[in-house]
Amino acid sequence: MEADSRLSDRIADSILSMITVEKRFLPGSKLPNENVLSQELKVSRTTLREAIRILATGGILEIRRGKGTFVREDFKAGKTEELSVLATAKLKARDLYEMRLIFEPEAAYYAALRATEEEIQRILALGTEIEERIQQKKDRTEVEQAFHKSIARATHNEFMNQLMPVIYEGINKGVRLSQVHKEAVQATLVDHKILMDFLKARNGEGARNAMRIHILHAMEQLPME
Repeated sequence: MEADSRLSDRIADSILSMITVEKRFLPGSKLPNENVLSQELKVSRTTLREAIRILATGGILEIRRGKGTFVREDFKAGKTEELSVLATAKLKARDLYEMRLIFEPEAAYYAALRATEEEIQRILALGTEIEERIQQKKDRTEVEQAFHKSIARATHNEFMNQLMPVIYEGINKGVRLSQVHKEAVQATLVDHKILMDFLKARNGEGARNAMRIHILHAMEQLPME
């Protein structure tokens, strides 16, 4: 039961991150139905319901019988908003990538050591989806964001999650730039494969180095400023 409780807490945190960090669900908006959301989060509907109850008790979600689950109209993200200002500021791409270079290799290191099996499986599933989108020449920005966010979440360090709006801006710029460079797209495929192999093997040093190389490859495509 304790393990179930910890899982529902983590899922509640993941949904909260969708609201405050990813901005997928704004105040007043409806969450996807149980089947869709439980499949996305790779948990049972029972665990999802418990996570939703946690957020409802915390004044974040509102359960409307017969209508679904909604983000409360009066919900305010609070301190997360202060950090998200950085994401909307006019920042140079190179500055964003340097920030990623400082932040993400360490996130990969701790994720390899601390991630639950469910978190590792989610990262791997998102990595596979990125590969499929690249091969199908589809936009992968949102999936890239989810991939890197999942790694940050797997560190179990809340401050890392608070920094994700900054990372998202760097990912957006990177995807736009790499789409016009075939070499960058190929590098993304290879880099992600190596990174996922190290995460799956719980090799922290390998994951750290793989993430560092991945970001350095992306930085090579940045225009001179």
